Amino acid sequence: MSEIQKLHVKKGDTVVVLSGKDKGKKGKIIEAMPKKGKVVVEGVNKVKRHTKPTQKMPQGGILVKEAPLHSAKVMLVCPACDKPTRIKKTVLASGDKARTCKHCGEIIDKDK
Repeated sequence: MSEIQKLHVKKGDTVVVLSGKDKGKKGKIIEAMPKKGKVVVEGVNKVKRHTKPTQKMPQGGILVKEAPLHSAKVMLVCPACDKPTRIKKTVLASGDKARTCKHCGEIIDKDK
């Protein structure tokens, strides 16, 4: 999977998890990884990492952090209608493209 995959979500979006152990949980995207087709969602898919003591962290121990999820397992939550939704790309009168909610038709954000 060397080619970059275009993701339907981006950093800062609120999403809901569609499948897996955290099904139904909402969270904000902390990191998007288009090369891998994955996203890291705040408070979802937590894993424990056993770390050796280092100079940065002399204590070492067990760290709990979020692991990446495949982007197909999450769906964007519209900020206007607060429902999980697919997005559609619309062209505005000014010529800019925007991500739009399929349910309510509200503009989510403008693409660059």
